[in-house]
Amino acid sequence: MTLSIVWFVIVAFFWTGFFVLEGFDFGVGALHKLVGRTDVERRVAINTIGPVWDGNEVWLIVAGAAMFAAFPPWYATWFSALYLALWALLAALIIRGVSFEFRGKFDGTAWRSTWSWTLTIGSVLAPLLIGVGLGDLLVGLPIDADGNFTGTLLDILTPYGLWVGITVLALCLWHGATFLSIRSTGIVLKRSVSLKRSLSIPASLLVIGFGVWTYLVARPGVGGTIALAVPVLATLVAFALVRSEPGAGRAFAATAVAIGGTVAAVFANLYPAVLVSTTDDAYTLTVANSTASSYSLTVMTIVAAVLVPLVLAYQGWTYYVFRARVKGPATPPIAEQAPTG
Repeated sequence: MTLSIVWFVIVAFFWTGFFVLEGFDFGVGALHKLVGRTDVERRVAINTIGPVWDGNEVWLIVAGAAMFAAFPPWYATWFSALYLALWALLAALIIRGVSFEFRGKFDGTAWRSTWSWTLTIGSVLAPLLIGVGLGDLLVGLPIDADGNFTGTLLDILTPYGLWVGITVLALCLWHGATFLSIRSTGIVLKRSVSLKRSLSIPASLLVIGFGVWTYLVARPGVGGTIALAVPVLATLVAFALVRSEPGAGRAFAATAVAIGGTVAAVFANLYPAVLVSTTDDAYTLTVANSTASSYSLTVMTIVAAVLVPLVLAYQGWTYYVFRARVKGPATPPIAEQAPTG
């Protein structure tokens, strides 16, 4: 196995890890107004991801940096093609990150409501846009012989890419609701359990559709087919587990495999290409023709071999320290309670 293949796997690993970890962050951010009807309840939901969301987001930076260093033509062409979408993504990530910090600065109802909406909108847009971009890698974009994107904004809104984006978003919502069911208490927990059950149906159907559509697009061999089977099977397992309250932890593990397996399946079926050209197959960017120099890959491999295990150990320790449930109100507001007498 060459270093270029190793780094393709590493890039896929970072993108997969990002969605496994940041996926439930996105889900909690998008759902916090649904599981929390009062400010206290919303703060309970937000506090479940408060200690970890910024660390999880670093995976996105590392994934992009690894592409830039290991496959410069891939990075340049893909990011150029998604230029306007990336501006929208950055805006979504910025307003989302700022929301965590600014929401509690003042007690005004309008102030907190505004930042709750920005958190919701940013948490919905980010996975949707990234999912569309990942889907475009496999279905292809108009790329010329020099690796330049020759299309328009409409060309990146491919039907397959949109399906992948919606699928990733649905999985993030389901993953987030399942995360809340193992990290919250009281009324927030009850609403989270109800949401994760409701989301299990559309998420499962979207993943199955993703598997079928990807198979038709990629026409994979045994390896690609197995990669597609993983998220589909994980989704079916999660679908069954969310019906069982004692299986909340196992359900979260299953949704993690489902969302991670979906992203990994895109890369597994993309290889040996890294960005398909719809203009001419000869213009397709591949692992072989997009790789950096051997010296660069060697140095990067040594650095990654030392630092990545340390980062994983530190992040694992962080999750262990903040593993306790966030306690919230045991009952809903008076207005939601059934009248008595």
